[in-house]
Amino acid sequence: MFFKKTALLLLLITLFIPIKIFAYSNYIIAGGENIGIELNSKGIIIVGTYKIGNKEPAKEANLYVGDKIIKINDQKVDNINQMLDIINNSNLEQIKITYTRENKEYDTKLNLIKDSNNIYKTGLYVKDAITGVGTLTFIDPNTKLYGALGHEIIEKNSGQKLEIKDGKIYNSTVVGITKSNRGDPGEKNAKYNNNQIYGNVLENTKSGIFGNYTSTLPNKKLYKVAKSDEIKLGSAQILTVLDNNEVKAYDINIIKNNENVDIKNILFEITDTNLLNKAGGIVQGMSGSPIIQDNNIIGAVTHVVVDDCTKGYGIYITKMLEEAEN
Repeated sequence: MFFKKTALLLLLITLFIPIKIFAYSNYIIAGGENIGIELNSKGIIIVGTYKIGNKEPAKEANLYVGDKIIKINDQKVDNINQMLDIINNSNLEQIKITYTRENKEYDTKLNLIKDSNNIYKTGLYVKDAITGVGTLTFIDPNTKLYGALGHEIIEKNSGQKLEIKDGKIYNSTVVGITKSNRGDPGEKNAKYNNNQIYGNVLENTKSGIFGNYTSTLPNKKLYKVAKSDEIKLGSAQILTVLDNNEVKAYDINIIKNNENVDIKNILFEITDTNLLNKAGGIVQGMSGSPIIQDNNIIGAVTHVVVDDCTKGYGIYITKMLEEAEN
């Protein structure tokens, strides 16, 4: 009798284990458009420190690059302007700072020093937002979720993934290319039009940035989503912009398909002479460029091989679509 009850209980537990079902579309819009990206940090990031005379306020307060300031004198701060207002209105020579480091919260006292112009100095360089350029990977026409970049955005001074409060993607035009050379990846040079917003940013993850596409959906061809086991070695293409806003297809050769890694799933080499002549290979700003094979969308460009900029890596498109739904 005990065995039957136990077996029944185990059966019920098994039946009610939740199963994650992804509802992304089988056919999606492939991007390739150049985009401007603006992300607002969750907390004010310390990106550097400086001496004031012979004093080091940051060091005395045990504050370091990468720490995130979340409160000043117990008042929550979301941006640098709020931080400065509290400091300037406090008329104090010492303020209380609440900050986070490695997801733990701490309090400290920071001494303020007035300069010759009677302005308070903190000894801190801080940042509350990041802007940059990248490539739109996909839009799901049914959910209007989009994905871009194929990798996380890192705050370069601290080397940490940016924890975001919110953000947006918007129109960006390529005005030139700094060519890649062996050991020195080039970049897309772009101008921004942040009044023409395409969507918001809700996530910054190791698989890319994701959010809602709030602009009108582009009238473009839909590509079938390919699974990892459908990818073949050999010829494929990437969609990207090298001039102005024109998305073009460029030939590549897939060298390796690796399912046992997080994001560097597809190893490929550039074979298109036009792209090689124009850019020297993969350049910064191409991250997120869709990879197309046999009219299927299979992935997105994520990294360049620095020692040979004609080679790069891509992430599976299914990983990006799954992350977009989380």
